[in-house]
Amino acid sequence: MERPFEIDQKFMSRALELAQLGIGNVAPNPMVGCVIVHQGKIIGEGYHCEYGKAHAEVNAINSLINRDLLPESTLYVTLEPCSHYGKTPPCADLIIREKIQNVVIGTIDPYSQVAGTGAEKLRNAGCQVEIGVMEAECKELNRRFFTFHQKKRPYIILKWAQTEDGFIDIDRAVEHYGQPTWITNDLSRIAVHKMRSEESAILVGTNTAQKDNPSLTVRDWNGSHPLRLVIDRNLRLSADLELFNQKSPTVVFTSKDAVSKPNLEYAQIPFDGYEIEDILNTLYQRNILSLIVEGGGKLLQSFINKSLWDESHVFIGRRLFQKGVAAPKITGTPQFLDDLDGSSLYVYKNAY
Repeated sequence: MERPFEIDQKFMSRALELAQLGIGNVAPNPMVGCVIVHQGKIIGEGYHCEYGKAHAEVNAINSLINRDLLPESTLYVTLEPCSHYGKTPPCADLIIREKIQNVVIGTIDPYSQVAGTGAEKLRNAGCQVEIGVMEAECKELNRRFFTFHQKKRPYIILKWAQTEDGFIDIDRAVEHYGQPTWITNDLSRIAVHKMRSEESAILVGTNTAQKDNPSLTVRDWNGSHPLRLVIDRNLRLSADLELFNQKSPTVVFTSKDAVSKPNLEYAQIPFDGYEIEDILNTLYQRNILSLIVEGGGKLLQSFINKSLWDESHVFIGRRLFQKGVAAPKITGTPQFLDDLDGSSLYVYKNAY
């Protein structure tokens, strides 16, 4: 008997909630959630918790008390079950082995080694497969994963803080280097650290590294540190900067030949006008799924001018500088606005 679409939406919504729990822990894999339903009730749930470990379908099946119910159940999963051997065996094979007859899939997997073959394998085994339930929501959840495989680059988030009159910094003298100029508030800083915990890498330019001496780690939130990246064409940055403390993996993009150290790698690129593309290609080759670009203004504007960005997170503090370093110029209408205890966050999305 055909299920009402509202029923499929209900259970796929729950699978999406579960999938979200994997954020920050599963890259370069996608976030995936799965629920198993028998006679209108959820009897099993699971999500992909950590890269290299069991997938959502495995965890959902393992959560069951009575596996004898599986042949009469429907499995809902946000992303097409894998059909190849990677870090774990194919989930499609497990579904077939457990004799699950009905499978509802949010969206096809864009990864070339899956890309429809998981659904095909299930159908060839006699499963009833439905694809496309809450497809837009499932793709949005894994926008990093889809961008990585379809555009062959990380998902790029630009981030900066600016004053109400449009400046990201004062004109600082050298003696004032070493500490950032705070524009927003504590809640905004927490939001930034949460963002860092959810993305794979974070990039700053030479001037920002020199002026602000940032750590680029996660401190005001629980989660993993992103891979730290800094551009230093001529290796002029001081070795005393926090970025070079070797406490967290760091890559320096430079034109010079330099000897790498533990947790401090030097990656040589040509600096021929395509350094942004070279950096993105390097990150793609290293399976870096997402990238935060924290500036400064020149670097951020370079990404904007090349339309190499997916989201821009602009924090606006209740301060006026009247003069200083101008904020990057971005066009479009914010897709999201949040009040952060007096500061504001505007999120833009690139329409390409």
